Amino acid sequence: MSIIEKFQTFIILLAVGVGLLFGQVPFIEAQAGSFILPFLLFMLYGLFLTTPIDNLKKAFKNIPFLSTNVLINFIWTPILAWLLGAVFLSDHPALWLGFILLLVTPCTDWYLVFTSIAKGNIALSTSVLPINLILQVILLPVYFFIFAGTMETVAFSSIIESVVFVLLLPLFLAAVTRYLFKNRQNILQEKIIPFFATSQIIFLSLAIVAMFASQGSYLLANLEVIYLLLIPLLLFFSINFLVAQTVGKVLKFSFEDTTSLNLTIIARNSPIALAIVVIAFPEQPLIALALVIGPLIELPVLAAVSQILLMMKKRTVA
Repeated sequence: MSIIEKFQTFIILLAVGVGLLFGQVPFIEAQAGSFILPFLLFMLYGLFLTTPIDNLKKAFKNIPFLSTNVLINFIWTPILAWLLGAVFLSDHPALWLGFILLLVTPCTDWYLVFTSIAKGNIALSTSVLPINLILQVILLPVYFFIFAGTMETVAFSSIIESVVFVLLLPLFLAAVTRYLFKNRQNILQEKIIPFFATSQIIFLSLAIVAMFASQGSYLLANLEVIYLLLIPLLLFFSINFLVAQTVGKVLKFSFEDTTSLNLTIIARNSPIALAIVVIAFPEQPLIALALVIGPLIELPVLAAVSQILLMMKKRTVA
């Protein structure tokens, strides 16, 4: 685990603080918004470039785990997110939408760090990563249509334009990069991919700095947003933790496989949805803020969950 991976939570918190500080300067506050999308596009390009697509075949070797992962992440979780939002955020439709979009995108990076900490099955977790990425890219427009359409927040045509630009552009550039370096794999595998694997958190943090610099005043004037999101997010994490433990026992998964399932269905991938939201909902900062605030709550939870799983393993061994 690299130093950057170990301190991801601190780096993101630092980015929030720096953004809020910069936001106190009127000139920076006025210009910061234009930097959010470029930083997110760089991050997504790196994500698509470093995703191990070769692991697709490995994922299909463990059908029980793969099918469970897909059903929970892409059917159960959107339903749970909508229900929790309906109970706690129905009076705040923009925040409700941001909450849903935060939860319908499974993580494709830092969940591996916490899986490693909790002694889960890293190979199995890695094998479903490309499946989770591909399915969320395909299903995000569907989720936008269902949930944003229901709330009458934005025209579906605007959503499609945003998805095409934000997802397909970096995906295309990543494919072009792989093609250009197909005969120079040493450079691709030893220099380019490691650079972007490490720098993804940096580009995300720069985007967060820009986000909070441009919307910091709005957030400080609406601090209740954090409290509104706290309870439904904690309930989501708790419920999915119990779901993973129950499913693991029913399907007789090993401790390592159950641990991998736990982290796979708890960790979320807000940057992809955030990049789309920046374009599709420029006049509704609450939606984007939900996607930025979410990881601030999620990362400490993931750290706690990994420690709980470790304690459960020690009790099982004892």
